[in-house]
Amino acid sequence: MEIRKILWPTDLSENAARALPYVTSTAEKYQAEIHILYVLKEYLEFGAAYGDTDPQADYERMRQWEKETAEKRLDELCEKFLSSCPLFFRHIAVGDPAKKIIAFMEEIEPDIVIMASRGTESHFNFGSVAERVMKCGKAPVLIVPA
Repeated sequence: MEIRKILWPTDLSENAARALPYVTSTAEKYQAEIHILYVLKEYLEFGAAYGDTDPQADYERMRQWEKETAEKRLDELCEKFLSSCPLFFRHIAVGDPAKKIIAFMEEIEPDIVIMASRGTESHFNFGSVAERVMKCGKAPVLIVPA
């Protein structure tokens, strides 16, 4: 078995981080790339605007805040835990997490996906996301229990 590309979808929660040792050890063993994917919330689904505010402006502010926060946390994570890995790439998508992860799998064609079974600080039930990725994705999926 040869692993050259690893996909680690994360919601940046503590439970999602449980997959990190598997990601790093696999990457080190095979000198593989790590692709970290974080999926932003689709705020329009939840009715972001209240009162007399402009819904589109509220939406853009929330999206920008979450994107900046995610980028900062991904930078910190990469610097702290992935500096010994040969190559790592950060990716941010917007929408339904399972659909975006599966679409990203089709785009980058990872050799393996390593993810936690459940996120706790997330806006989505990561357990159902992991199950959908495992059933619908075209790469092997290692699911790390919460």
